[in-house]
Formats: sequence, C-alpha cells, structure tokens
Amino acid sequence: MALADHSPVDVSNAREPSWLSRHWGVLLAVAGLITVLLLPTPTGLPIAGQRTLAILAFAVIIWMTEALDYAVSAIVIAALMAFLLGFSPNPANPKVLMGTSAALTLAFNGFANTALVLVASALFLAAAMTSTGLDKRIALNILARVGTETRNVVIGTILVGFVIAFLVPSTTARVACLVPITLGIISAFGVNRKSAFAGMLMITTVQTASIWNVGIKTAAAQNMVAIGFIEKAFGKTITWLDWLVAAAPFGILMSIALYFVMTLMMPPEIKSVPGGRDAIRKSLDDLGPMKLSEKKLLVISLTLLACWATEGVLHSFDTSTTTITAVALMFMPGIGIMTWKEAQPKIPWGTVILFGIGISLGTALLQTKGAVWLADLVVAEFGLKHATSLFILGVMSVFLIVIHLGFASATALASAMIPIVIAVLQGVATPGMNVVGMTMLLQFVVSFGFILVVNAPQNMVAYGTETFEARDFVRTGLILTLVAIALVMGLGVTYWHWLGYV
Repeated sequence: MALADHSPVDVSNAREPSWLSRHWGVLLAVAGLITVLLLPTPTGLPIAGQRTLAILAFAVIIWMTEALDYAVSAIVIAALMAFLLGFSPNPANPKVLMGTSAALTLAFNGFANTALVLVASALFLAAAMTSTGLDKRIALNILARVGTETRNVVIGTILVGFVIAFLVPSTTARVACLVPITLGIISAFGVNRKSAFAGMLMITTVQTASIWNVGIKTAAAQNMVAIGFIEKAFGKTITWLDWLVAAAPFGILMSIALYFVMTLMMPPEIKSVPGGRDAIRKSLDDLGPMKLSEKKLLVISLTLLACWATEGVLHSFDTSTTTITAVALMFMPGIGIMTWKEAQPKIPWGTVILFGIGISLGTALLQTKGAVWLADLVVAEFGLKHATSLFILGVMSVFLIVIHLGFASATALASAMIPIVIAVLQGVATPGMNVVGMTMLLQFVVSFGFILVVNAPQNMVAYGTETFEARDFVRTGLILTLVAIALVMGLGVTYWHWLGYV
C-alpha cells in the first residue's frame, strides 16, 4: 500500500483573496461616480456642479470603504477634477469650457490655504515631541502625582490627555505616545491585558483624545478643515482663544462624563496597587535627566501656546503664522531640535495631501453650486427653511453623527460635509443666524468618533493593543455620544446662545 504523501501543500493561491474582494470598494465608488454623472441634470444645478457631486460620491465611498490609501485617493480625486470639470461649461460663463488647466488649478487650490500650513506645521511639532520624548515625560510626571488608586489613575489618564492636547497638535501622535504609557500602568497593576481595568484605561485614553479634539482648535486636523472653509466662504477666522472659550466647557463636562461612564460600565477588578507609583517613577528614571532638546522644545511649545492664546488680544499674528515660525525655529542652527532628515520620515505626508485635496474638493462644491443645490435639498427634506437655530443645530448634529459611522477619518468627513453645512446654513431663512458660529459648533460634532473603533485612526491605535473588545468600545461609545448630543443641545440653549453662536 502506498503511503500518503504528507509533503506540504502550497495553499497561498487558495488563501489569497480574489481581485473582486480586494477592490470592491473601488468598483462601488466608480459605480457611484458613473451613476451621478448619468442622472439627468436637475434644474438650477450647473453641469460642473453635477460632476463635482459625482466626484464627491466617489470620494465618500472611497473614504468610507478605505478602498484606497487616503493619499492615493486624493491624487485620484485631483485627476477626476481636472478632466471632469475641465470639460464642463464654466458656471460663470456656460458658453466656454473651464479647461483642464483651470480645473487642475482648482484641484490644488487647497494647498494655498493657510489652514494647510497649520496642519503641516502641527505634524512637525508632533514629530518633535515624539522624537525628543517630551510628550512621554510630561505624561509620566502627571501620572506619578495622581496616586495608585484606580479611580485616581483614570483621572490622571484624562488629565494627561487634556494637557498633551495643548502641546501635541496631532491626535494619532498623542495616542501613539500615550498607549505605551497606559500599557506600562496596566503592567504595573499586575492585571491581564484582557482585564476590565486594562480595557477601561485604554478606552479612556483614546476617548479623552477625541473629546479634546473638540475642545482645542489646534488639537486635530479636521478643525483646520473647517477653519479653511470658513476663511474661504466668509473671509473671517476663529481665533484659538475664541474656539477654546466656546468649546472648553463641552470638553470639561464630557471629561467628567467619561470618568463616570468608564468606571461604572467597566468597573476595574482592583481598587489600588502597591508600588504602582514606583513603576511610573522607574519609567521616568529610564528617561534620564531632561535633555537640552526637550528644554528647547518645551520653551518653544509654551511660547507658541501663549501666542495662540493671545491671538487677536495682544497681537494680530494668526495661528498658522505663529506655528510655522515655531517650526522654523526648530530647524535653525543652534536652536534646532531635529534635522530635516530626522523629521521627514516621521511626517504622515498622506494627511497633508488629503487635507489639501479635501479643501479643494469642498471649494469646488461651493464654486460650482453643487453644495448649494445639495443643501437646498437637505433644507427642504428636513424642513429647515424657517426652523430655529437650535432645531437646525440638533438635526444637523444627528445627521453628522450618523454619517460619521461610515467614515474612518474625521478629516475626510469634514472635507466632505463642512461645505454642505455652510451651504445649508446660508440657505435657511432663520433671522439673525450666526453662520460662522453655527459652522464651528457643527464642526465640534464632526469629531464625535466615539462609537466605532474604525471611526478614527487613534481608535485603531488603541484597539491594536488587544486590551478591549470592539463591543466594549461600542457600548460605552454609544452612551458617550448620547451625553455629547445632550450637551450640544444644553449648551445650545444656554452658554452658546449667550455667546451669540445659536
């Protein structure tokens, strides 16, 4: 009897997913693009506007399915804008075509926006923080002072996230810095990574970052997207201090709610651990004495923070100008904290490209009347024409939260939705509507990525530690989202109304 052949079998081809399963998102996006292009052009919508909406449909599907890398999607969107808009009648003069040169210029128009300068500069600051280890030193120093009781550690984790949000203007960078520290605390408590304490602490770390994306203008790229559109549409800006005054109460109240939601819904198995503070102290000792580069960066960061806070009060320099100046100082000989060669690999250039093209697509939606037409549709469907500001705030907030469930990037969501939000607010007949203020408040809602792990890159960074299940993130995130909506409406009736935004 012949023996069975037990030699290894090559199953690589069998396991490799099919081309269709790997690229279904691209096919769906192309189908969405073609469908919108082939629809009859509605009355009042220019051909260029319809084609811009088709590109928006393509972009939204690509961003929702993550079928392409964000940087690649931005390049594809730019190419689509160049050809589809280039061969469209010019909305300002329908007798002539826009031309591919003019359309390509529009596609890269976002790179001339000062908000892009701020985003790029913020990424360099975040890289400097990570490179020098200053962010880790600040976090460990705060945690070393809060004590070893679990409730104090949770408060300390929230406090760390709050402080770091002022100094590291990149959410993913902040969370990437804090995750190893959080894992060190979990280890010091001697509990399993799958324990309730571990999951509670890690979710607290990442949700704090999302909360303070709302509270601080420079904490997240999506805020800069909104600022960019506001500057384009109205020739106005919102200063760092104005943003903080409006958003800080929300951030503080949400941080308090976060503490109670996490400790009640995921109660830790232990109350305290002897030696926990010593473990954090050991991590600080491992960092060694504060390096000269850290001291320089701390001085630059605190000076920059002071400049942001006094914009429009003690000086007229805008946030982008002061931030790019700080980055320039970081590279200067003698003052320099790192070299270009050291910084370049740490910068997520794809974020910069997505930001620029996202601004361009939003600008094109406004210029070709696509956003206005879509906004009129939203206004009619939701009965917003003569609604109160508070009703509009509530309806649009729920709309943005639902839409966010399909997005893995708040930057992409802001790029797609803020031009439509602006057009909706301009299309209502509510007397005394503060369009700029309402746009800012709705931008706060864009950062509400509390429910799904895939709603934000920082969520994925934390999820990668395998300290919690996705269902724990969802069930706590749903409660946080309900609290956030209640706060939006409550502040809309009171505080934001008193400030004149609602």
